[in-house]
Parts: sequence; C-alpha cells; structure tokens
Amino acid sequence: MVFPTTSILRPVSPPLSQAEPLAFAPTPETSSPRSGDGGGDPSGAAKRGPFRPGRLVPSRARLETRLLARTFRAVDILIAAAVAVAVTALGAPIVAGLWAIAALIGLRLVGAYAFPRKQPLAAHMTRAGLALGVSLLMGIGASLATGGTQTPVVWTLLAASGAVAGAHVAWWTVIARGRAQGRLTPNIVVVGATKNAERLIEAAMRTGEVNVLGVFDDRLDRAPANILGVPVLGDTGALLDHRIMPYVDRVVIAVASTAQTRVRQLVEKLDVLPNPLHLFIDVGGAAEDDAALVRIAAGSEAPLSGSPASTRRALLKRAQDLVVAGLGLLVAGPVMLLVALAVKLDSPGPVFFRQRRHGFNNEAILVWKFRSMRHEMADASAARQVSADDDRVTRVGKFIRKTSLDELPQLFNVLTGEMSIVGPRPHAIGMKTAGVESAKLVAQYAHRHRMKPGVTGWAAIKGSRGPVDTPESVRLRVALDVEYIERQSFWLDLYIIAMTIPCLLGDRSAVR
Repeated sequence: MVFPTTSILRPVSPPLSQAEPLAFAPTPETSSPRSGDGGGDPSGAAKRGPFRPGRLVPSRARLETRLLARTFRAVDILIAAAVAVAVTALGAPIVAGLWAIAALIGLRLVGAYAFPRKQPLAAHMTRAGLALGVSLLMGIGASLATGGTQTPVVWTLLAASGAVAGAHVAWWTVIARGRAQGRLTPNIVVVGATKNAERLIEAAMRTGEVNVLGVFDDRLDRAPANILGVPVLGDTGALLDHRIMPYVDRVVIAVASTAQTRVRQLVEKLDVLPNPLHLFIDVGGAAEDDAALVRIAAGSEAPLSGSPASTRRALLKRAQDLVVAGLGLLVAGPVMLLVALAVKLDSPGPVFFRQRRHGFNNEAILVWKFRSMRHEMADASAARQVSADDDRVTRVGKFIRKTSLDELPQLFNVLTGEMSIVGPRPHAIGMKTAGVESAKLVAQYAHRHRMKPGVTGWAAIKGSRGPVDTPESVRLRVALDVEYIERQSFWLDLYIIAMTIPCLLGDRSAVR
C-alpha cells in the first residue's frame, strides 16, 4: 500500500495537536507521566511497561542478529577449514573433508545459526551437539573405512568438535547478552490505541521480536492508560518531539487498515520524522501477525516513509568512516597540536568547544570543535549565527574557520560512531535563522537526521556551507542533504571526500 507524500520543501503546517511533549528520560528510574497500572510501584517498572529494556540504546548503535549469525558461521567455517588442513596433514584427506562438510551442513540444517528468542542454552547446544555428533561419527567411520582407526585423527576430530561446541556456547552468550542490553532487539512505538495495536503487542509478547516502548494516539480522551501494560505516552503531537525517539527504530501505525483516510493523514503528519514509518495490517490470525512483526523488525517491510535500511551499505559506510578517520588523525595529528597551541595562546579559555547537536534519529550528541570564539561570548545554542567580521571570533578563530581546521576534532566523533565522514552537517539544537528556529522553517527538516551527520557532505561541496541565515538557505541545505541521503553510496562518499578540500580552498566567499 503506497501513500503519496509531499514535497521536501513544503512549509511547516500547524500541528494537529498542541499538546506539549511528555517528559521522558532514558534511564530505568524514569517513567512516563501518562502510564498504566502500577502507579504505586516504587521501581516504576509497571509504568515503563513490559518491554522496556534495562538500558535504552540509541538506534545508531543497534546491531542485527542476522549479521552476527553470519559472522559466527564464518568463524565456524574457518575452524572447520583449519581442522581439515590438520587432518589432511595426518594423511586422512577424505576424513578431513567429510567431517568439515558434514559439520557445517549439519549445523545449518539444525538451525544452529537461527538463535530463536527465548531459546535456552541447553536447547541450542542440543541442536549443535546433534550436528557435531553426527559429523564426528561420519569422520570416524570414514577413517575406519579407509584403513583403520588412526588415533591422532580421532583425537583431532574430538578436539575440533569440542572447539566448535565451545564456540557455540560463546555465540549464544553474545546473542543473549546483546538482547538483554537492548542492542539486538528493535524498539518501536505504536500510533493508535486500537484493537490492532493490541494484536501487535500480543505478537510482540509471543515472538519477542521487538520492544514496544509506548503508544501514541490523538484521541487521548478515549484512549486507555495502557494497552496490555504498554503505556500510552501522549498524542501524535507529542510523538514528534518526544525524547524517546532517538531510541526508536520504527514507528508503526496500528489503526485499522480499512481507515485509509486516517492512515493517509497520519502518514502525512508523521512523514517529518527521521524514524522509518510502517503499517501493521490487521489481516489474518496470530501466525500472520507474527510474520508481519518479524518483517517490520527486520526492516524488510517497505517503509511508508524514511530510507530503506541496507545492512551492507551501513557496514561499508562504517568501515569507510573508521579507515578515513584513523588515517585522518594520523596525518592531521601534528596540525591539530599546532592549532590547539595557537588557540590557547591567542585568547583565554579552553582549547575545545563542545556543542549539543542533532545526530541520527534526532539523537542529541556532543560535537567537538577547536574553539574559534572568545570563551565569554560562546553561543552553544547558535541563537546568533556567525556573520562576516563577527566580533566574537578570535584572530586564530578566523583562520581555522576559513580553512575548516576547527572541524578536525570531529574525527573523534566519527570514531565513536556518533558521526560519519560524509553526511548532512550537524546543526546546533535550537539553532535560529532570522530569529526563528531553523527546524520550523521546513516541515521535513528532520529528514536530514535519517543518516548520521558528517564532517563533510554533499551540501558542502555544492556551495551550501557556513551559516544558514535565511529561510531560503535553510531550504536549500535541507534539499541537498535529503538528495544525498537518497543517493548515498560508497563511491559517492569517496567523490565527496575527494572534492572537499578543493571546494574549501576555492571558496573565498562563504562565511565560516
């Protein structure tokens, strides 16, 4: 089902609800003011709902179980290959090949890389042990059939089977710990306190595929305090600015699929969110509900808005970030030391300036820069953007801003995973343009947060650098950022990196 979306440059329209966002702090001790049962529970566990993990992890730090399972399988293949080489060296190549192939195929057939939720270690090891036991018997049988039992070969196969079994204990432990820490289970919020939402929550309880952190509904006067213990946190107006959203991987509309007008209205309103938006279809029974939830959790269900997830692309981008940032620090290290010394000698105050900016999924991150303004005149909220001949900028500050050397400490933000080398430039939270908060000038402003912010970006090499001090410059910046997000690829990132320095050196007009 496809719903039309509006232009990226449409102006902001008034929200349907003027309700203030409800307070939320990402700590186990804090609960939502609108919650269900358990108001007298001193721990607040009932108020947080049955799905709330002990620690909320930003969505940028979420991992995929499938990716880890593939990694584990690759390690098992390496172990099997090493054992096959060792057994071949003992003069039993047929035994080596048979054991390795039987072990790897057997582990795959018994589902040893599926890691179902709520599967205990004993059940997992029973499956893995069955596959390894059969492969061991086949190896020993092949050894007897080819000329009698060779003690070194048998002991090698026994040790190899034990090593693979030990590895699977480790694999299961990694998966279990990741799920307990909230790193492997997607977090979702549900829009619509409906019977359909109840079906979704029941499916989540059965499968454990997602954590349902809360429910939002515009009709709060009719909505219950909770649905199956999951708290109703507010209306959709509250959802747009709620502090829980940087920890949310998916927003799922759970109103009746027959109410297409209502669904279309919600899609249009929630399209401004950086979080992917999905529709939970109320068709079929429990099995169909479970299958739909699995697809939503994996991101394979096409989103109504947001960028489709690509694990391969994300891995390539992260590898690119680590390599470029690491090399960048090695090359720029001496320059950074000289800049730090110059900043310290030029004016009193700290060497670095830290500013809260929006990252992926509107997460608040601390971005590092070399200080370029007088310490007593620093503007952490960017209420006044930098202008030509700005009296707040120091002598050294003018040079490092003009050459963008003040941005070099953001390589540390890249290494920690808060930023990428290439992406939309991060703006200060609450930044103002002509006296108006910049985020309110373009309805789809938050679309630029569908990807990690970058040290450089498509907008930077296309001339949109420095302050965005007019509504038109804000719209141009957002349009270029969204264009990059839609086109992003490994090769485009390399092109942007290669073009960054020539563009900076060739642009004398931009105020930075």
